[in-house]
Amino acid sequence: MKIAVTSVGTEMDSQVDPRFGRAACFIVVETETMAFDVVENGNVASAGGAGINTAKAVIDTGAQAVLTGNCGPNAERTLRAGDIKLYTGVKGTVAEALEQFKAGALTEATGPSVDSHAGMGQ
Repeated sequence: MKIAVTSVGTEMDSQVDPRFGRAACFIVVETETMAFDVVENGNVASAGGAGINTAKAVIDTGAQAVLTGNCGPNAERTLRAGDIKLYTGVKGTVAEALEQFKAGALTEATGPSVDSHAGMGQ
């Protein structure tokens, strides 16, 4: 299974980025092998549409789930339309987040965790 984790850095020991649409990057991990790719987020400084455009970029990676701190309504709807499971409230390192996911310790989100434009100006 491919999992996309928002990250402030490019390594598995980087912290999970609390923002989805304006996350610094995504670490996309194949959970069977733990092989990963880093996808830089070109929407960090977008004036608008960061959540939707970031969600589209994640869909294009083939990820089946996203682990992040927070996700707004536009991004959440786009991820759902792409049949991607969303897990919010995730903290710690990317590696720790993946271990929590694999252990079944994370709960799938039932909606957005923040209002629109919550990640702007951070």
